[in-house]
Amino acid sequence: MVLTETNLPGLKLRARGKVRDIYEVGDHLLLVTTDRISAFDCILPTGIPRKGEVLNRTSLFWFGFLKDTIENHIITADVAEYPPELQPFAGQLRGRSVLVKKADMIQLECVARGYLSGSGWKEYQSTGEVCGIALPSGLLESSRLPEPIFTPATKAESGHDINISFEQAVESFGSALVSRLRDLTLGIYQKAAAYAETRGIIIADTKFEFGFINGRLVLADEVLTPDSSRFWPQDRYNPGGPQPSYDKQFVRDYLESLHWNKTPPAPVLPEDVAQRTSEKYQQAYRLLTGQSI
Repeated sequence: MVLTETNLPGLKLRARGKVRDIYEVGDHLLLVTTDRISAFDCILPTGIPRKGEVLNRTSLFWFGFLKDTIENHIITADVAEYPPELQPFAGQLRGRSVLVKKADMIQLECVARGYLSGSGWKEYQSTGEVCGIALPSGLLESSRLPEPIFTPATKAESGHDINISFEQAVESFGSALVSRLRDLTLGIYQKAAAYAETRGIIIADTKFEFGFINGRLVLADEVLTPDSSRFWPQDRYNPGGPQPSYDKQFVRDYLESLHWNKTPPAPVLPEDVAQRTSEKYQQAYRLLTGQSI
């Protein structure tokens, strides 16, 4: 069954994002990861089979992997441990939800880039820089960077997040906090990327979100999923152009082949494109965790 929208009567729906439905549960939040997929800032009418489970379980894997590096907001993902008012919805929630502590989220996307791709590649072609960071000349699309870089972005309510420089982030959030976020972002990325390489996956870039719980900085939202990261197969890596991927680039490439102006309504995906995307997401999970969904 593809689940593109949850309906939990009696619970307060706090937000319905591009992928997650968020409910208030007393002093906590319930995050439900649906099978919705977005591209070019449009939610597509076609859901991706098992996508919500893959994203939820992938985040849980990484939260566990990183628990000695930084605290997180997780309470439990075991539906049997959820409060009584959630039990009638166990069928919708199992495998794709998590109960979390509320955090005071920092309105900054913390992006780590180890390779030159996406908006970073476009900016480099124009300026030789990415978010104000000068890079060596002569790099190719998908080149590995000399060292990972921190490229923050403002969180947009709608449309694209906007890349900003470290200095611009400091103006908004202060030097001490942004320096701490940079160090955490790069440290987490390097630890995760080193592990992923042992499993045959290159993490080209990723983004993290942080918040405060009782004054303590925590890692929150989703972590190192195919939605928030570029995952490339290591054995097919070939700089000089786009790379094969385990993320939603497959969907973007299909949409780019259409005569669509990238404004709503978004086109329906053919069944084979949706199924192939599902397989890519599940393959990434199997490679990273050694488990199947």
